[in-house]
Amino acid sequence: MKDFKRIQDVPLSFESFDEIQAFPECGGIGIFIGTVRNHHEGKAVQALKYTSYAPVSEKMIRQIEQEIQDKYSVSYVRVIHRVGALEIAEKAIIAIAYAAHRREAFAACEEAVERVKHEVPVWKEEFYVDGTSQYVAGCCIRKDYADSEQMKSHSPHHGACDHQHTDDAESIDFIDQEWM
Repeated sequence: MKDFKRIQDVPLSFESFDEIQAFPECGGIGIFIGTVRNHHEGKAVQALKYTSYAPVSEKMIRQIEQEIQDKYSVSYVRVIHRVGALEIAEKAIIAIAYAAHRREAFAACEEAVERVKHEVPVWKEEFYVDGTSQYVAGCCIRKDYADSEQMKSHSPHHGACDHQHTDDAESIDFIDQEWM
């Protein structure tokens, strides 16, 4: 199987992934491609920049892939995430899962994306058409912190997640404590 970086600073492509032909037991492919959109919370987005500490992020993504592969008994789960400056419509993340059936492929692919977006230390800075920019508060990285009272009192967003969010500065502090 191909060995490739899960955190990449070049445009993402499907060439990184192994092809389905290498997995004759699989009849289902789940694919997710996340691209840069031109808006966020009512503001016009011009571009964005992802940053990450790649050694930690690489390790975490590979661990997530293995856990999901085991959980769903699928043959293949891989995720790549882009870092650096991205323009509107550029690919930010690609996840692929190969399984015997579509249901497992879809479930594995979805969980891979959710876990990478919620757990892996990748930060997004958005640059707006009006000349301003900001780091976008993402999902918390430490699951055990999501239930604490401190977390609830610092929640700037009420997103689609089933837990509260924190601001990026707090998330960075937790990464330093837990992963460094």
